[in-house]
Amino acid sequence: MDGSARIWIGSIPSLDPDTREVVLDLDRTSADPAERMVCVLLNRGHEGEEGVFYLLPEDLSARYERTGDRLRVSLLAHRDVLAEDLTSYRDDLRAHLDGLPRDPFDDDRVVLVSRAAVTDFVPAERDGFQQPVVLIDHTGGPAGLTELVALFEKQEAGVIVVAAPARPRA
Repeated sequence: MDGSARIWIGSIPSLDPDTREVVLDLDRTSADPAERMVCVLLNRGHEGEEGVFYLLPEDLSARYERTGDRLRVSLLAHRDVLAEDLTSYRDDLRAHLDGLPRDPFDDDRVVLVSRAAVTDFVPAERDGFQQPVVLIDHTGGPAGLTELVALFEKQEAGVIVVAAPARPRA
């Protein structure tokens, strides 16, 4: 699935109205098994300060790729981490794991979600990481960015920041 309607370059006013982010919409009730697997991994947070959980790049990461005027964002996971987390889920979700495409740069990773948009936005890079990707997870099917931000502000959606390590150089 291209998912072009579910990726935006914009700001989330309640986080930082002056910063442009790459935002992906994730529906916890999606019929897409790979999207549901991303939501499984979102529960894998590691507690830092009390009540603050971090999602490590080893668990879930993002990658940017540009082709012409299209910016593609993919969410990737280590296959073994995902397999471990799926042991407590129904067989129908686990059955899709072997069908996920392998990451062409790291055979231990799989590509879960890949979305693209036509944009001239170039994510900033610092210390070997590109600008993080913001995920807004919710229930109820695809929504527009304004609706997603409103859901977040009403505490009916979660916001997760996913690290985007620079792609390995060939």
